[in-house]
Amino acid sequence: MTPAGSNENGTNNSGAPIDLARLDATADRLSGDSRFANIVAEPPVAPEQLRCVYVDRLYPASVETARIEFVWFENGDFSIHYHETHRSGSFDHRWDRHPSTHNTRDHIHPGPDASTPGRDASHPQDWRDMLSTVLTEIDRRQRELWPE
Repeated sequence: MTPAGSNENGTNNSGAPIDLARLDATADRLSGDSRFANIVAEPPVAPEQLRCVYVDRLYPASVETARIEFVWFENGDFSIHYHETHRSGSFDHRWDRHPSTHNTRDHIHPGPDASTPGRDASHPQDWRDMLSTVLTEIDRRQRELWPE
């Protein structure tokens, strides 16, 4: 699995600088959200991503951990990676906007394995709308994990 915002070679997909102000704004927006146990910019100096760990109570016991990682670029590109660790494996889903040889600029690498190529998509232009879209999709995923 490659870090959020990186291609298979570990390099930046966008070619643009990391948007530190947007990482900070995302951290501020989510810091009061009770869904998250931990929100950390990584690495601490000159961060490249924001990692948000979900609280355990949102998941059945079969899910050991869940997190979302945000990478925002100054040109409006992004990579948002959702990951669950299960007793019997993992689940990964990624929302991307960046130049790509395998999909259109806006695309999704759907779960369970976030495989490449992904699916072409049309993401909201405003990062706040994208954040809301992603959190809503994850909320839906969380509800689906619980037995009826």
